[in-house]
Amino acid sequence: MAKSKQHQEAHGIGQIEQQLNNQMEAAEEIQGPSKLDGEIKKTSHRRVDPLEDLSK
Repeated sequence: MAKSKQHQEAHGIGQIEQQLNNQMEAAEEIQGPSKLDGEIKKTSHRRVDPLEDLSK
């Protein structure tokens, strides 16, 4: 039973993420792109080197 509940929760989280993404895209279409949103999106897609983070 626990695995089923965990699966349902994970699926629900995925649906929430998809809905938020859809809302963000709709807002961008209506309002135009935000500079801050662009920076966040760019940063979220950057390649992360964990060793580089430790050297700072």
